[in-house]
Amino acid sequence: VPKLTPAQDRFLRSARTGHLATSDNKGRPHVVPFCYVFDGEAIYSALDAKPKTAPLRQLRRVRNILTNPYVSVVIDHYEEDWSRLHYVLVSGEARLLESGDEWSRAIAMLREKYPQYRQMDLGESPVIKITPSRFSPWGSQPEL
Repeated sequence: VPKLTPAQDRFLRSARTGHLATSDNKGRPHVVPFCYVFDGEAIYSALDAKPKTAPLRQLRRVRNILTNPYVSVVIDHYEEDWSRLHYVLVSGEARLLESGDEWSRAIAMLREKYPQYRQMDLGESPVIKITPSRFSPWGSQPEL
């Protein structure tokens, strides 16, 4: 896993949402907002019970990951004061976790970060795991 500065690591751990970009086997992009947790080595996001347009395993982002695992994630901070804008772009490979110790740990971390997940039945929910290969930070904040 590439190295982050302490400020970048704190930012990725504390931000509440990001945007996940996938593409299909023809290179057509697809971007969705998502909730996630970063543990210093990987990004995890549950395919949860919020209303969806298709069954979980038929979602476009899932189909895309299964055919092309290379993804990008942007975690950004916006303010009207543009001198405070910043983001971290993460490039990496994604895969689905459907059971096992890592899946259980990811669900526990997501429930700790998001109280809403504590009320949801996530027992059948796959988790997207993103292993970063590159971090590209940008921002007006000197520490990013």
